[in-house]
Parts: sequence; structure tokens; C-alpha cells
Amino acid sequence: MIGNGEGKSTLSYLKWALIVTALGLALGAWLGWQSTGTLSGMATVFFICAVLAVLEISLSFDNAIVNANKLKDMTPAWQHRFLTWGIVIAVFGMRIVFPLLIVVIAAGIGPIDALVLAAREPAEYARIMNDAHLPIAAFGGTFLMMVGLTYFFNHEKDVHWIGFIEKHMARSATVKGIEIAFVLALILIFSNLLEGEAANTFVHAAVYGLLTFLAVEVVGGLLDASQKAMSEAAKGGLGAFIYLEVLDASFSFDGVIGAFALTQNLFVIAIGLGIGAMYVRSMTIMLVDKGTLAEYRYLEHGAFYAILILSVVMYCQTLVHIPEVITGLGGATLIGISLWSSIRYNRREQALERREADHVTDGLGKNA
Repeated sequence: MIGNGEGKSTLSYLKWALIVTALGLALGAWLGWQSTGTLSGMATVFFICAVLAVLEISLSFDNAIVNANKLKDMTPAWQHRFLTWGIVIAVFGMRIVFPLLIVVIAAGIGPIDALVLAAREPAEYARIMNDAHLPIAAFGGTFLMMVGLTYFFNHEKDVHWIGFIEKHMARSATVKGIEIAFVLALILIFSNLLEGEAANTFVHAAVYGLLTFLAVEVVGGLLDASQKAMSEAAKGGLGAFIYLEVLDASFSFDGVIGAFALTQNLFVIAIGLGIGAMYVRSMTIMLVDKGTLAEYRYLEHGAFYAILILSVVMYCQTLVHIPEVITGLGGATLIGISLWSSIRYNRREQALERREADHVTDGLGKNA
């Protein structure tokens, strides 16, 4: 599935995403016409689908970079599985099944009833989804925080972007469980800012998020270790696949919940966010093919900082409303700055290499 990126244009990577965009927007326009019977209604739904797609893409730059970081170590077979079955799970599982499942659990109704509720009573459906925002934010925020902290609390990490922070974190990684202690401390702080049942709900959901991260790490390690024992070629197999799927789910929480601020129609949300998910897939393939993470040394750092900020924003959203556009722009800005820093570093290194080459040439000329 992933091959040599030499000679391939950016547009070629976006081919399927553009096809899905055209089909999705056409489907959105048709849905708008069917539900309203007016051109203005059709245009409104078309526009909402487009905005949701842009929202999902802006929230998912860091997702694509982290996916690429994990995917580059997977075998071609597992890369293919993630980029085919994984995207099916991401689009249909997280953008359709997940919101339905929340309503099933929260309202105590069956899946078919939840689907009927989404189609016939979208306002009630949206209310139930919004009521479930606190535990979702606590769960997803905790999982993403652990993802980000695990990257920085790593004593083997020797490339640092913001040195005075990252060097201390890398050295502190020798203390076992320091990132878990940090997250637990934050859980206690935020739970004290909430009252009554909301505080209990936050703590329970956050602890489940922490346990899910640890379980995925343990199960993933065991699965990959057993596969590696059978065949070295199985490196980065089922365990990495599970990790990426849970990671994608955590990234999706914010977009799915935020989408209800624009529309209460589940099917419009699925179309818009599904289009965005296809761009994440395309960006992931391009990053792996072109070796962008190796070429731009701080790009990964920017993505993981964006993840940490997103996790804190999700925690803060349990107290106050923070528009999703701020979250998306914040993450994109950090990644942009890290890219700019990487380009500056590359230019400095190239200039240094040229000076050294000129010095060697001058030395040889004098000796001659």
C-alpha cells in the first residue's frame, strides 16, 4: 500500500480524498434537497458538510503525523490493513456507530431506536450527545494526554525542539510512572473544580481513559511480542493496529461532539467528518512515503505538543465551552511553527556543511 514517494505529486496522494469529497458533497446536497425541498436548504447542507470537513482536517493534522510515526515501523501487510480496514472503522465506526452507541447507553434504548431518533428527532438526539460530553471529554482527554506525555517522558529521546522543557522531561523519564502520576494529579485538580455528580463522572471517565491507554499498551506489546517470536516480519502488527484505532477514536471525540454545534443531523455529520477522515488517510500515506518526519526533525514534536494542548482543552471543556475552531487553529499553528523550525534547522545544517566543504577545498588548494 505504501511505496516509494519519489516522483509522486501531492495531488496524486489526495486523489481518493478528492473523489470522496466530490461524492460526499454531492450526497450532502441531495440530502439537503430531500429534507427541505428548497435550493437554499440544499446549499445550507452542502455548506455545513464542507465546513465539517475543514474542521475535521484542521483537528487532524497531528493525528496524521502520529499515525505516520507508528505506521512507518509496520510491515506492508499491516500498513495495508490499517489504511483499508482502519479507515472503514474510522469513518463508519467513529463517525456513525460511536454517536449512536452513546445515545444507546445514555438513553437506554436499542441501536435501531437510536437510529430512528437521529432521523426523526435530531434535536433530542443532539441533546443526549451534548449531555454525554463531560465523560467523553474526560476519557478522550486522559488518553491523549498519556499519548503526548509518553512521547516526551522518554529517556532515549535525544532530539529536542524546546530544549529547556524536553531535556528535563527526558531526564525525568527514569522515574517510573511519572507521566501517570502527572495525569492523576490533573484529574484530581479538575475534579475539585467540578461539583457533585459531575465530579464523580469526570473521575470515573478519566480513570477509564487512563486504564484504556495502559491496557492498549500492554495488549499491544504482548500481541506484537508473540507475533515477533513467530516471525520477525510480523513487527508492528495487531498491537500497533489496535493502538492506532484507539488513538483515532480519541482524536475523533472532539470533532464528533463539536459537529453538533453546526448541525443536529447525524447523517450530515457523518458525511462531513468522513470527508475529513479521508484527508487524514491521504496525509498519513504521504508523510510515510516521502519520509517527511525524518526530513523535518521537529514536525513530530509539534504534533505531540498539539496533542497535549488538545487533551488540556478537552479537560477545560468540562468547565467552559471552547469553540472547536480554536482547538483546530491552535494545533495547526503549533505544527506550522515546528515545520518552520525544522526548515530553519535544515538550512543552518546545509550552510554549515557548505562552509566545511569550502574550508576543506581551500586547505587542499593551499597544500597543492
